[in-house]
Parts: sequence; C-alpha cells; structure tokens
Amino acid sequence: MTSVKATALVLVLVCSGLNRAADAADRARGTGYVDSQGVAHLAPLAVPPSSFMSPQARAAFVRLVTGAANAPPINGNIDTVRAFYDHYNSALVANALKRYPVKITQETMNGVRTEVVVPAGGVAAENRNRVLINLHGGAFLWGEGSGGEIESIPIASVGKIEVVTVAYREGPEYKFPAASEDVAAVYRALLGRYEPRNIGIYGCSAGGMLTAQSVAWFEKVQLPMPGAIGTFCGSASPFGGDSSYIAFALAGQPPLPGAQSGGLSFSPYFSDVSLGNPLVFPTKSRRVLSRFPPTLLISGSRDFSVSSLFHTQEALTAVGVDAELYVWDGMWHAFFMDPDLPESREAYDVIVSFFARHLGQTVQPKANWDDRNSTEPAHGGGSEGRVPTPG
Repeated sequence: MTSVKATALVLVLVCSGLNRAADAADRARGTGYVDSQGVAHLAPLAVPPSSFMSPQARAAFVRLVTGAANAPPINGNIDTVRAFYDHYNSALVANALKRYPVKITQETMNGVRTEVVVPAGGVAAENRNRVLINLHGGAFLWGEGSGGEIESIPIASVGKIEVVTVAYREGPEYKFPAASEDVAAVYRALLGRYEPRNIGIYGCSAGGMLTAQSVAWFEKVQLPMPGAIGTFCGSASPFGGDSSYIAFALAGQPPLPGAQSGGLSFSPYFSDVSLGNPLVFPTKSRRVLSRFPPTLLISGSRDFSVSSLFHTQEALTAVGVDAELYVWDGMWHAFFMDPDLPESREAYDVIVSFFARHLGQTVQPKANWDDRNSTEPAHGGGSEGRVPTPG
C-alpha cells in the first residue's frame, strides 16, 4: 500500500505538472495565468465602472482619466506643478463655496501660516469648544491654499465646526520632518484654546500620511494625543499591495513607483528617510501605534492607497485602537474633493459623524507595547526648530 505521504507527493507533482501545462496553454491563448512566484499575468480585460457608483461619479471618473494626460509630471518644474494643481483645486473650491458657504481668514500660529474656515452661519453650540485641523494633500509638494480649502470647506459647513488648514513646509525646498514640526507648532497654539480631547486632525493623501506622522511626532515630543484623527487616501502604512498595481491599471496607467518596496520616491521631501522609521510609517512600531486616538480611514476601491489603509486598520485594531474603515466601491484617489458627487456627500457625513462621536471623549492610554518587531527605534531624528515658510 502506498503511504499517505507518498500519495500526497504524487498529487503535488501531478498538479504542478498540470499547472505548468496550463500556464503554457494560457500563454499560447493570451489568457491570464498565475506563475510559480504567484505573480498574476492578466489578459486584456474590460472592467466597466462599478455598478454601485452614481451616474455623476461615472462621468467624473471619465473626465478625470481623460484629463490626466494634461497633468505635468510631479518631478517636473515645481512651480509648474503647483500652478497646475492650484488651478485644478481652485475650480473645485469655487464650486464648493456655492454649496457650502463659509468664511475664510488667515492666521499665523507659532510661525506657521494657516487658514481658518468657519461655517457662514456660525459654529454650532456643541462645537464651540472643538476644532479640527486639516492637513492638505499634494504629495508633500503642493496643495497649500486651494488644496486645503477644498478639504476644509465642506467639513466646516456640514459639521458646523471650525477647521484650521495648515500651510506646512513641503519639498523640494524642505525635507522630513519639517511638516510634522509645523503641525506640532499649530497644535501647540490650539492647545492654548482647546483641550486636546476636543481637537481632531484629518487629511487626505499626503495629508492622511501626515496626520499619522504627526501623531507619532506628538508621541516623540510628549504632546498630549488629540481626541480623534482621520487618515484618508493615505495612512500610517507604506503604499503597496494589490491596489498599487490594480488602481493604476484600471485608470490606464503604469503601477505606482515603489509599489513593491513601499518606497517614497514620488516626493523629494522623503529623500533622506528610512522606510523603517515609525515617524514616517507609524505601523513600524506597535508602541507608537498603540498611542493613536480613535482613527477614521476612508478610501475608494480604485484608490492606489486602499491596500495601505487595509493594512493600517488591521494594525491599529491589533493594538487596541478604535479604527473605522470606509471604502466606496469604484471610487478613486481623493474622490471626495469633488463636492458634486453623491459619494462625496456621504463621505462628509461619515467624517462629521465620526468626529462628533469621538471629540470630547477621554482618550485612554493603550498597553505599553514593546518594539521587538520594529525595524527602527520609534524616536527618530529631526529637530523641533521652526524654519520660516517661504513666501
């Protein structure tokens, strides 16, 4: 009688032979297959817009993809890049102001320029002791001004709450951790007016990453934790996973640079960092991550960052942090910057509800996790000094 082990071995060899034969046949037919390394080789595939998307979102996606060819490369002339995205965001801001009336004023806080956005009808009574800090997106290269405004206007209006958007230092003029230092400076200023549990911080894309980095920085410099945060379309974990490939393929573009390594070559702001530094990616330290306040994560299923958010939510939950993840099917990176989409209005409601539930609550300290699985000590380099922002 043949042994069980021998029988299993024969089956494995037979199946392997069949798989190799299938691979060859698939190659010959031009259909998809998975190779011996687990790499999926996809055949030409027509993927229609998600059946869960609104008609407005479908039309907006087509406009976005067809217009992408006009965008300058992010490693091109920085003034050209900033002018392009400021023009793009300014059109969204003009549209948002029609739907979400607010008042915007400039204020310098501890040497950092900010814009303070409040609803035209005034802050709600329950929010008079609360404030939100917005950290704009833009690859740590652009987004100051109109980029921060489009992320702040709908939230201030819908939530009837004050939102302070921060003009933090960016590359290529500055490098990490300049932006984290600037957020800490603004946070210190607001701590003179508000209790930490009544302050929320949120951002999209680079701003989502910076939100997580800022919490890690607060832990480093021993600032109290805010009441809640939101990391949208960018979070506490390196970019990577399926979405770094699939999202770009669905938009007819090549994969994200650094998709396999999680590298940050897209922005010179990070040219001197270690990818193992938890001040850059807080998921690299369980101890740092365990200090996070309740965290809201938002993305679209066609967002190149959604795999990063999946990983961040899993890591936060593992260390006992309240982490809520919302993903809109078929939607793309930073989709809710378009105020006309029904999905954007759903996202605004989720954001406002999350902060309404969590601000003012006592933030409980988490377990004292060690860092035996971390690749670098949590307290990385960087000074706390403020360099004046140009312009």
